[in-house]
Amino acid sequence: MAMMVVLTTPWALSPPPPPSLLSSTSLFTNFPLLSALMAFTVAQSIKFFTAWYKERRWDFNQLIGSGGMPSSHSSTVTALAAAIGFQEGFGGPMFATAVILAAVVMYDATGVRLQAGKQAEVLNQIVYELPAEHPLSESRPLRELLGHTPSQVVAGSLLGIITAVIVHLIILACS
Repeated sequence: MAMMVVLTTPWALSPPPPPSLLSSTSLFTNFPLLSALMAFTVAQSIKFFTAWYKERRWDFNQLIGSGGMPSSHSSTVTALAAAIGFQEGFGGPMFATAVILAAVVMYDATGVRLQAGKQAEVLNQIVYELPAEHPLSESRPLRELLGHTPSQVVAGSLLGIITAVIVHLIILACS
């Protein structure tokens, strides 16, 4: 009975090197990254055009600001998680990591950041009522729109999932 011995070198067992950062195959075909960026862009655009519709003026801060409907943070991390699920499988560790990240971000948006915004509102009111000679009376107001309501987070999450599905279908159709 013959025994077969397979010799391997350490470099034969290692995975292939990652594509270069400047490679067109690394950035422009990164499905999870494209999905997340697209979801962020769509969410911020919705806020921008909604603000114009309500106020009849262009508020460019809406393109980069936090808070409001839908949650761009939620749409971004949800699109990222869904895209990783489509690409790597929904049972793998990368998807699990992305889901936990998304849950932490969404919890923070409805919890800590929402409460910080409410505190900023109260503090701004207190400063507004200070006498003019008080050293804090000329303080710049704190940002009040920091967090999200649960409905804003749910809307952002749905937008993220829909965006990841659409990008996934486009990639399937093009390949």
